Amino acid sequence: MMIKNTLELVAYGPVIPVIVIEREADAVPLARALVAGGVRVLEVTLRTRVALSCIEDIVAAVPEAIVGAGTLRSADDVRAARRVGCRFGVSPGYTSAIARTCAEVGLPLLPGVSTASEVMQANADGLSFLKFFPATAAGGVPMLKALAGPFPDVAFCPTGGITAETAPQFLALPNVKVCGGSWLTPADAMAAGDWDRITALARATAALR
Repeated sequence: MMIKNTLELVAYGPVIPVIVIEREADAVPLARALVAGGVRVLEVTLRTRVALSCIEDIVAAVPEAIVGAGTLRSADDVRAARRVGCRFGVSPGYTSAIARTCAEVGLPLLPGVSTASEVMQANADGLSFLKFFPATAAGGVPMLKALAGPFPDVAFCPTGGITAETAPQFLALPNVKVCGGSWLTPADAMAAGDWDRITALARATAALR
């Protein structure tokens, strides 16, 4: 299944897990645990040396997962993500160069913004579904409410500092379609290989909305 626009990801659930994988062996069981809990869209961040290999493993072994690469910071990151089979990309900030490269290789982009100026730049380049990051530090719910006024046609995926307890507050906003969170894959559960716990967290998260 091809993703033409990252807004299509909204149809698969209210939360996109932001995943950091330290051990390649954890990639496939983690993905299977999340999918078993009803979470199919997975953002694997390029923050570790094994991230690209992990993405490649998940793409090959867990076809039900819709895998994207997070922490895209350069054109090289974009090309590498596309090469290992990613279906979408997520960047922490916004540059026209990253958007241009994503368009060139056919990788739908969810770009990060935290200010009105960045929203305008992304809009100017044809993007209207944006990651609001770091959500809590950048103003949280009040900031998203403020952005709704001048940008009624823009939708957001807030990510950064959001928890299972605060996610419903973000998801209740009309301009928020989905949110990102790392609470679905806690470090201690990952380290212990406690996939049942991760499935339970995914199942609870999938029911948020």
